[in-house]
Amino acid sequence: MDDAILVGRARAGDAEAFRELVERYSAPLFRLAWRIVGDEPTAEDAVQESFLRAYRSLARFDERARFATWLYRIAANTAIEMLRKRRQLKLERSDDGVLPPLPSTAPGPDRQALSGEVERAVRGALDDLSPLERAAFVLRHFEERSIAEICGALGLRESAGKQAIFRAVKKLRRALEPLTPARLPGASREVLL
Repeated sequence: MDDAILVGRARAGDAEAFRELVERYSAPLFRLAWRIVGDEPTAEDAVQESFLRAYRSLARFDERARFATWLYRIAANTAIEMLRKRRQLKLERSDDGVLPPLPSTAPGPDRQALSGEVERAVRGALDDLSPLERAAFVLRHFEERSIAEICGALGLRESAGKQAIFRAVKKLRRALEPLTPARLPGASREVLL
C-alpha cells in the first residue's frame, strides 16, 4: 500500500495504518540513527522518539512532500540532537564511549590484520565530524540518498548540503590518510579496499 494512503488513514485515526508505516520504516531509520549516533541503544531511542514525533505531527505533514523524506528528516534531527546531548555529557564527564565495531564484508587475512587500526581510525574520524556533517555523510554514503533527499531530510539548501558532505569527506580523508596503502609499509592496495 502506498505511503500517502497509509498517512491519510493514520490521520483519520487508523492505528493499524500507522503501525504499518512504523514497520516499513523502522529498519531504515535504525540504520540511519545508528550511523549517526554510533551505538544501538541510542539509535533505538532515536527511532522511537522519531516515530513519536511523527505521530504527534502527522496532522501538520504536508502531503505534497514524500512521507519518507519527512520521516528521515525527523529521524536525522532526532539522532543529531541525541548525539549533541551525548557529546555534551561526554565533555562534562570526560567519559570515553566505545562504539560497536563496524560491520565488515568477508575480510581476508591481510585485511583482518589491519581492521582494528582501521576501525579505530574510522570511529575517531566519524566522532570528529560535526553532527550535521556526520548526518549528511551517513545519508549520502551509507543510506545512498540523493542530495535533494539529504537537503530535505536535514532542512538545508542544496549548496549547504553539498558543503556538509564535502567537509565530512575531506575530514575523513585527512584522518584516514595515514592508513592509505602508500603510507603502510608492505601493504598492498587490495588490503584496504
